Amino acid sequence: MHANSPGLSLTKEMWGEIDSCIEPASPAPYEPHIAGTEDEDEMDQHASEPSNPTAHIQDKGSSTLDAMISAIVVSGSPVKSQQLGEPDLTVEEKKQLLMEQYNTKPVVFLERYHTHLKPEHMEAFSHVSSDCRTQYYCTEVQKQASSSANKTRVRNHRYAALRALQKEGQYFSEEQMRFREPLLYEQYIGQYLSEEEILKRSEESMQKGPTGLSDLLINSYQEKELQKRLQEEQDRENCADQEEEDGEEEPTHADWEPTAEEKALLREEFLSQMHQRFLEGKDKEFNYRLISPPSFCPSVHSITATWISALMSRGSEVDENPDYDNLDILSRDAEEKYFDGEEDEEEEEEDDVM
Repeated sequence: MHANSPGLSLTKEMWGEIDSCIEPASPAPYEPHIAGTEDEDEMDQHASEPSNPTAHIQDKGSSTLDAMISAIVVSGSPVKSQQLGEPDLTVEEKKQLLMEQYNTKPVVFLERYHTHLKPEHMEAFSHVSSDCRTQYYCTEVQKQASSSANKTRVRNHRYAALRALQKEGQYFSEEQMRFREPLLYEQYIGQYLSEEEILKRSEESMQKGPTGLSDLLINSYQEKELQKRLQEEQDRENCADQEEEDGEEEPTHADWEPTAEEKALLREEFLSQMHQRFLEGKDKEFNYRLISPPSFCPSVHSITATWISALMSRGSEVDENPDYDNLDILSRDAEEKYFDGEEDEEEEEEDDVM
């Protein structure tokens, strides 16, 4: 029993309070030595290993170890419990404490700080790679890095798509943005327009496309739907504001009339918010799957007219809906429905069902 006590103390020093989950049949990193069974030189070698089990790591990969320690310090993760009012640790003090924790309990160190580590830091734990906890947290670090890389790739793809749509000019036109976010448009631009400006906006909208009767009917219907959506969103916002106010009256700015310069600033802020919503994936009418890897090429110069048309599609439901296959047919149907009366309406409904 006395001969085995050094091995027991070694295990406590190496793993800390957490029990090791290595299978009993696996060879331990450091075997206890019984006096008289090995020569004196070999016993001295084994006796010196526990005092600094990471010596070979520091010799072979000191740059990796230094980079890992620095990454943890930069992350701001606490490295020591401190009392209220106690002065903050300096960078060098933090590095020294982290190095001590790593040298004495590398697996506990990995468990505590793995969220701040990168795959290239895992080399520093090769000497404890047989421990299942090491294997688990190394895998977690790899997953974390993959997730971060994917998020960066998605952001890059969205930014490239944004630039392509800006270059195309239609998706982020004032008219299109107004239809996508009527309340936001009203708050920044619409409520400050004069009657002449509203009339001019309507005329410009009609002049941009075909001017047939069916187009006028469709535009009229879309405008009514937009006003309906705007009213619903305003009602919801007013209800939310009333609940937050709790009866307290706040000064209103209903009589405020912005200058031309202030209107320009409001317009820029509206456009900036629309761009930000697009980059954050909050554009409800945009089919983000079109720019998901690997189908999307983030080169603005390689964007074709066909790709732009697909990029501006109104989501997966529209993409997969055969009713949207031919807009010319829809326009003719709208015109016929206006003139032909109830009989033609019933026939068209039957055709739609079939």
